[in-house]
Amino acid sequence: MSVLTAEELHAALALRDLSDPAQGPHAIQLIVDQLRTALGQAWPYTEIWTRRDHPVVSLADNYDNLGYAAGAVTREARYTRYASAGEVLRSHTSAMIPPALRELAGSGASDVLMVCAGICYRRDSVDWQHTGTPHQLDLWRISRNVTLGETELEGMIARLVDTVLPGQTYRTVPAVHPYTIHGRQIDVLLEDQWIEIGECGVAAPHVPRMAGLDESWTGLAMGPGLDRLLMLRKGIRDIRLLRSTDPRVAAQMRDLTPYKEVSAMPAVRRDLSVVVGAEVDISAEALGDRVRQVLGADADAAESVEVRGETPYDDLPETARARLRLEPGQRNVLVRLVLRPLDRTLTDAEANQLRDRVYSALHEGPVLELIGQ
Repeated sequence: MSVLTAEELHAALALRDLSDPAQGPHAIQLIVDQLRTALGQAWPYTEIWTRRDHPVVSLADNYDNLGYAAGAVTREARYTRYASAGEVLRSHTSAMIPPALRELAGSGASDVLMVCAGICYRRDSVDWQHTGTPHQLDLWRISRNVTLGETELEGMIARLVDTVLPGQTYRTVPAVHPYTIHGRQIDVLLEDQWIEIGECGVAAPHVPRMAGLDESWTGLAMGPGLDRLLMLRKGIRDIRLLRSTDPRVAAQMRDLTPYKEVSAMPAVRRDLSVVVGAEVDISAEALGDRVRQVLGADADAAESVEVRGETPYDDLPETARARLRLEPGQRNVLVRLVLRPLDRTLTDAEANQLRDRVYSALHEGPVLELIGQ
């Protein structure tokens, strides 16, 4: 098992949680407030519990107590950030639900809406709508007074969209989660593209049972992405802007009014030709994770990373194999790296240095083609 170093853990915990009012105001908090208020009005006899836990959680609450199988691939260190053998940086705010349910089991409450917001830690692609440290909101209503099922879930979905994205066209598609039944993914239409804003379902009976609640309890589970909701609400097309320190941008992250574009820095494109083994994962999520790791403090300079093509050994001309010194079973992968810091323009030398760091991290062949030296 790969465990984070003390330095890596400190860096992760030092990142500001935009959903936490104690760390300064941000428009993401207004989204949380709006949903808390709207659902409170829809369910006037339901108690509202707002919970904010430390991002280092037990492996059990992040996975086992939500119903994840012992062998689930998501538990692997390439997907999960292990702080120790039994603790992880939460991969979703659903990790706050098991302790909240245990608290409910020891209380006298009978109908509760749990509001759990916070930063999460994942492996994800590098593009305009993804980040490795997204903000999520878990909204779970648990009741033994009201039987909660698909009809109530549909009403909750409609309330979510009407509150945060009024007038938007939305759809739901079936989705499978270990902690729900009748699971769904919620998408909204942006121009001609469906954008996922969250997932939901009827709470799977085993989740409250494991927390000590008997079969009389039913529930609804919803997990919208706060970054995505804010971006759609304000018309923002670059997730990095949510954390921008540019005063022209940061001032606009205090309200929910439409975003006004500020002059953008020019993009720098670098195309990389790398050699990788047949077993190497070159999915968008895997590439994004590796690029963020190798760039470290400079990771926000990467606007996007994408695979433009891949050619296996057998399909490459002999001249290309010889130039790259490709071995049987390896592939030649073309990767496009777009660099555009939000606060400054890169010089060619700086862009080349960043390019070389990414290239060196991805390339497994003996011939290095560095341009920044």
